[in-house]
Amino acid sequence: MIRLSRMADYAVVLMTCLPENMGSSKSASDLACETRLPLPTVSRILKKLAQRHLLESKRGTNGGYRLARSQRDITVVDIIVAVDGPIALTNCLEDGPGDCGIETFCPLRSHWQLINAAISKALRQVTLADLISPITTIPQMQTDVPGTIERTGCA
Repeated sequence: MIRLSRMADYAVVLMTCLPENMGSSKSASDLACETRLPLPTVSRILKKLAQRHLLESKRGTNGGYRLARSQRDITVVDIIVAVDGPIALTNCLEDGPGDCGIETFCPLRSHWQLINAAISKALRQVTLADLISPITTIPQMQTDVPGTIERTGCA
């Protein structure tokens, strides 16, 4: 199963709660209340996002966090990488040698690299602005895979 980590999921949620207006900011406690996430978790995630220059932080009475760039300039990959590190579907795709015993002669390694690149490319095409905008149409799912159920939208 391919799944985002809980922290990456929460990071995306938190980023969607920050306003596009570069002049305004929100505190960690405000974001924790808005998202109903534990404050220590929110603080940890915000710190990571700020370290990767996705957020700017300001201390003090009127302090808080705000987007460091426009919503259109922040991609889902940026957020995931900030929290979890590089996207790697298998151990052999991580930076440096992996934990796989057959990594050096695996006949599928290049295929996994191709799949990993496709997923990364798809996530790079989705921006924070896209996630905030309402979806007006539901994309049709591919049904050419045996055993899948055709979906035509909401009934």
